[in-house]
Amino acid sequence: MAAIAHLLTLARIAELLGEDEDLLHEISIEMEPEDGVIGVHGIGDDYTPAFTDFGIENLRERIELHKADARRTSDIAATKLDPGS
Repeated sequence: MAAIAHLLTLARIAELLGEDEDLLHEISIEMEPEDGVIGVHGIGDDYTPAFTDFGIENLRERIELHKADARRTSDIAATKLDPGS
């Protein structure tokens, strides 16, 4: 495996993908370093997630899964509201 040469912050990835940063944070919470995410700590207790190229690909896959789940949930809710359709 090649050495990691750069990381992108969650804010930068949200900007590049045109996605909401809070949504991406929620989706990425369960990601581990093995998934290509690390926490970058500054002063105090705050940190920002940062992603390798591999981590960005994992995040993209999780975004698609999240959106598919949201569509299914929406479809189920709509069916329950209008069972005759």
